[in-house]
Amino acid sequence: MRVDLFDFDLPAENIALRPARPRDSARLLHVDGSKPFGHRHVRDLPQLLRAGDVLVFNDTRVIPAQLDGMRGEARIGATLHKRIDLRRWQAFVKNAKRLRPGDVIQFGANFTAIAEERHDNGSWTLFFEGDEPVEVLLERAGRMPLPPYIAGKRATDEADKHDYQTIFAQEDGAVAAPTAALHFTPELLDALDAAGVSRETLTLHVGAGTFLPMKVDDTTDHTMHAEWGQIDEDTAVRLNAVRQNGGRLIAVGTTVLRLLESAVDENGIIQPFAGDTSIFITPGYTFRAIDGLMTNFHLPRSTLFMLVSALMGLEKMQSVYSEAIANKYRFYSYGDSSLLLP
Repeated sequence: MRVDLFDFDLPAENIALRPARPRDSARLLHVDGSKPFGHRHVRDLPQLLRAGDVLVFNDTRVIPAQLDGMRGEARIGATLHKRIDLRRWQAFVKNAKRLRPGDVIQFGANFTAIAEERHDNGSWTLFFEGDEPVEVLLERAGRMPLPPYIAGKRATDEADKHDYQTIFAQEDGAVAAPTAALHFTPELLDALDAAGVSRETLTLHVGAGTFLPMKVDDTTDHTMHAEWGQIDEDTAVRLNAVRQNGGRLIAVGTTVLRLLESAVDENGIIQPFAGDTSIFITPGYTFRAIDGLMTNFHLPRSTLFMLVSALMGLEKMQSVYSEAIANKYRFYSYGDSSLLLP
């Protein structure tokens, strides 16, 4: 499909630079089949779902994966993208033309990395020297990797260490937050429990590739970035039981949806999964694992806007986004949310 079919105009004032406070006070555009749009708030979720439904969350934890360093006199910026092994990460590098294989980058006292290999997409493999775990080094010298549409307008600060982390965050490895889950609070979870809506977690380590612009004119020419995910056997069994008992499986975020659709078989049974997924979902895709999606509002011409268009239909999503823009919903990572029920 032509990428320009997924373009739209978004006023700059609709881009959120800070989250709503409290988190569950964010607005929620309720899109339920052919019913009129509902303008609600995230805290209204218990009234919008049914007893027996399950919300599925991503328990990945964002690491401070943005680094500033020096190679000799040259400034080098690195955003870690994907773990390779205990001491190696693939990273997008700013000022990469100043790097050669074997160069040493100094990111701080006793914190150095060797630039080992440049990849076809411009990223580098960095080998972090020393005995301390890389995660410890990052906590000391790294910054939270805010999306470029926020970082380009303000500096990262102490508030982002909390704001850009969900309450489900357990497993270190993401360099971008699963933002749909940023809206949840303990009080909202209590209300969902009381309404009979259960929850499950899985892990998908979101990579910085999620922010890369599409550089092709047709979706068939796009190579999707890979991310590592895991669904354990017990979780898969419980998720399948929900649907067998008539409940709906609602993915909280596109990361959850992509992992579930990677793990489901042709009969609609979710299988245990551990490994990379580079699934690219565009209109025409047949969904087998999920019955709905809670998600924030995405960038024009992005793979994520293509994904929601596959779920609801392109014309429907164009109408949804027009409604959101006209009603001044806040977009992107710190923005408002939507509940999409085909």
